[in-house]
Amino acid sequence: MTAIIYFSRPFENLIDGKKEYLQVGNTKIIAQKIAEILSAEMFEIIPQIVYPKVYEEVVTQAEQEKAMNERPKYQPLSLNLVKHQNIYLGYPNWWGTFPMIVTTFLEENDFSGKNIYPFCTHEGSGMGNSINDLQKLCPDSIIHIGIPIRGSRVEKADIAIKNWLQHE
Repeated sequence: MTAIIYFSRPFENLIDGKKEYLQVGNTKIIAQKIAEILSAEMFEIIPQIVYPKVYEEVVTQAEQEKAMNERPKYQPLSLNLVKHQNIYLGYPNWWGTFPMIVTTFLEENDFSGKNIYPFCTHEGSGMGNSINDLQKLCPDSIIHIGIPIRGSRVEKADIAIKNWLQHE
């Protein structure tokens, strides 16, 4: 079976160089599109302590978490990984990789032998170092080619997503 697991943050975001308030985070929009195409279950990594709504504050917090190698806690997921062979893992690019809360999730779960298909939202930095970081955290998994999607273009990403899914 296939599972879509993602972390996404709504609220104030930088879109095309301007701050915009998002009701739904960009990564969640991509996760929903993938789940619809694949008819797969979605599981959201939700922080126990909500990230700030103000863009500058979350940027600072994300930088501190990375610098301090923190492991933010998340709410329990109703996910039985044993049932899922294919994992589509979504995250925004924060400071050149996935957010530390995703690191927490990856370290606390066993992805041995699983196929991981990463997808990432960004505003110019692509996948960053996230593929290398994913390979380090999940050395016994098969990491497939990921897809980076600009947050400002998530609504227009359907063709890119379908093409990516067809090649996987």
